[in-house]
Amino acid sequence: MIGRPVPTQRAFIVAAVGLLPAILSVMEPSVALGCVVLDLVLVAVIVIDFVRAWRPGDVTVSRDVEPVLSSHRPAKVTLVLEQRPGRRGLVSGLVRDQVPPGPKLDGHQRAIAFEGSTRIEYRLEPSTRGDLHFSEVWLRLDGPWGLCARQFSLPCPGSLKVFPDLTALTKDALALARANEDDARRRVPLRSEGREFESLREYRVGDDRRSIDWKATARRSRTMVRVHQPERNQVVLLMLDCGRHMAGEVLGRRKLDHAVDAALRLAKVSLDQGDLVGVMGFSTEVRTWLPPRKGADQLRAIAQALYRLDATLEESDYGQALDLAFSKGVKRTLVVTLTDLLDPDAAQALLKRTRRLVPRHLPLIASMQDDAVHQAAISMPASVIDAHRRRVASQLEADAKTTVARLRDAGARVVRSSAKDFGPTAVNAYLDIKARGLL
Repeated sequence: MIGRPVPTQRAFIVAAVGLLPAILSVMEPSVALGCVVLDLVLVAVIVIDFVRAWRPGDVTVSRDVEPVLSSHRPAKVTLVLEQRPGRRGLVSGLVRDQVPPGPKLDGHQRAIAFEGSTRIEYRLEPSTRGDLHFSEVWLRLDGPWGLCARQFSLPCPGSLKVFPDLTALTKDALALARANEDDARRRVPLRSEGREFESLREYRVGDDRRSIDWKATARRSRTMVRVHQPERNQVVLLMLDCGRHMAGEVLGRRKLDHAVDAALRLAKVSLDQGDLVGVMGFSTEVRTWLPPRKGADQLRAIAQALYRLDATLEESDYGQALDLAFSKGVKRTLVVTLTDLLDPDAAQALLKRTRRLVPRHLPLIASMQDDAVHQAAISMPASVIDAHRRRVASQLEADAKTTVARLRDAGARVVRSSAKDFGPTAVNAYLDIKARGLL
């Protein structure tokens, strides 16, 4: 591969100067031959400059980037360009890294001028989860006279994994999720209730008198109360709906992306509580299935299982997913379904299977509310189109409320929040269940 010639701005300036004798030849035909010779010389100079330009074998390129990134978090990518040993001289021109569509880029194409080697850094911010594959780096290197450049690509394959935003799993983020003062995020104060005995302590004003340990009080001659903690080693199954209802976008991201973030956050909290956590992604068929386990390794396994998960345009089969999850006898399980309840027809299948789970298991339905639909349902219409839009949105909201009421009547706990609060709301619902000892 010898590359493609690309005349530079300097070449066009020289060509423009060469046109002046051509204009004179119109008025004086005797100088026409000299004009032709001059033009041929200019073309020859440009060709020679292209021949002498840097070739693909004269430069090597490599890419340095972390193998695992988080979506919507900027990362640094470094390109290292080096001259072939034995070649000397100034390498100048342009470099552009060929990045697949999707990520936000800043500085991936720029001018270069170096001798020996150079490092080019740019910022890449992935917008979706999954695998990101690099293929090649494009170079446009100038000739020694700056009249013609040689454009070519050098193979520089590479791939990296884009996981959900794992920074949401930090302790500070979880503390904010539990202690947020916003009523939409935190409606029930966390209590240190439970059924497992933890310790004894002296009675304080406000303690429940039913927790007084009278035998310990008699032995120590002061009022002692029993402190309980939520049970550990319970089973939590996270079920992510990957069907058509989760393919839409809210706040610039797909609904499934918000659900994956919420699932990881909930998995982190559940594992910290000492519970066994499993995860399942499903649409018409089960896309991923990880049986419940405990420990830090399980969180890494869950992140690995979810980073490629994508939504389809098909109807989800709740029955097939639950049949697989409970094909073997398991103890009482908190079944957390992350979905969207806008469609009443699709919710009938979920309602039917929820009735079969109760009372053996405890279903928790976490539904995402579309703020745009909610706002359209309550806004005052300014035109006929707005009135039709409000009517449709109001019907969708009414159907969702009816579905929520039916699910609650069937024995499920249901929480519904906007995409922004989806993760904290699911976490708080789980913590409330643990605190009340409902599982």
